[in-house]
Amino acid sequence: MRAVITGQIGMDKKPYLNAVATMAGERGVHVDIFHVGNMMYREGADVRPGRILDLPLSRLNSLRRAAFKDIIAESHPVADHPNIAVNTHATFRWRHGLFSAFDFDQMQKLQANMFICLVDNIEVVHQRLHDEHDIDATLKDCMVWREEEILATELLAQAMGCPNSFYILSRGRQRESVETCYRMLTRPEMRKVYPSFPMSHVVDMPDVLAEIDHFRAELAKHFIAFDPGDVDEKLLLERGIAAAREGRDFIDVQPHAFGGRSGDTRPIRVAVREIIDIAGDIDGQIYMRDFKLIDQADMICSLIPELPGGIPGLSSGVERELQHAWEHTKEVYVVWKPKKNPSPFITETATKIFASVDEALTYFEEAGMFAQPNLFGY
Repeated sequence: MRAVITGQIGMDKKPYLNAVATMAGERGVHVDIFHVGNMMYREGADVRPGRILDLPLSRLNSLRRAAFKDIIAESHPVADHPNIAVNTHATFRWRHGLFSAFDFDQMQKLQANMFICLVDNIEVVHQRLHDEHDIDATLKDCMVWREEEILATELLAQAMGCPNSFYILSRGRQRESVETCYRMLTRPEMRKVYPSFPMSHVVDMPDVLAEIDHFRAELAKHFIAFDPGDVDEKLLLERGIAAAREGRDFIDVQPHAFGGRSGDTRPIRVAVREIIDIAGDIDGQIYMRDFKLIDQADMICSLIPELPGGIPGLSSGVERELQHAWEHTKEVYVVWKPKKNPSPFITETATKIFASVDEALTYFEEAGMFAQPNLFGY
């Protein structure tokens, strides 16, 4: 695939995409990676690191066009460069205000056929942004920018004739989603799945969480998985609300292993007031993003665990996701663990119901849903 990969500043896409290219190379596939920002700095050798966005828009645009001109030249003919990833942005929200970061004529010449907007947990993005740049941005600013970046990338994909090749992809939480991105670029024929499971009301149930983690890991082994748990800002909001009630001004959040700079995984100090300010944004973006993840998948697979007392772990969010998937003609699979039988609202909208994760995986394999490995066994 020839992919344009966007994302707000603070995503740290360069090492992520370099890791994707390295993985592809180890598996016998070459992926050309083009980092637009680095190429712009090479064009403007006089620009100090981290200050390029402070340039006048006219010069910023000319540097970007020069960089894209080189990318187009180096990635053609298409037959010789079938797999490329262009690391860029769709928008900038900076001192100039909000402005675009691409030109339609060059995008057409690039002949991209996939558009991916990379996202991450907002407190980590906020921390990286301020580590790399001299700017005063709030969590609210970062949330708004992320929403604008997603929308602009989606509109760009539509304008380039690729409305069904636009994807939102998270960098991951417990582990990076490098494998997922590699598969999207080099194995697009693999089936795409949205794993659905209860989240917020099982956080204090370690046995249930372990069962959910096993379910997520097994699906990720065999499919391109768009996991909603990779962005867990609802937990950030709940901690912020609890801290506000206790009269605290800050909370310390442990970043994921690749969240800090140069391996720095010290807790991130987040202002409680800023968390409360984005409460509506968190809920609204979860609602929007999870439905879009379902829309970009081929199927949804939901795990309904049994909670203490024999209660089905069927949250309102999971119910709504299953209904949305069914109404949008996705294949709907449910792993139902409780002894109590599922309601008609589950049985009448599910393609198939399984009693265990292993049973589901056996069915998927026998139905030919697992992709064939390449010559290197991947």
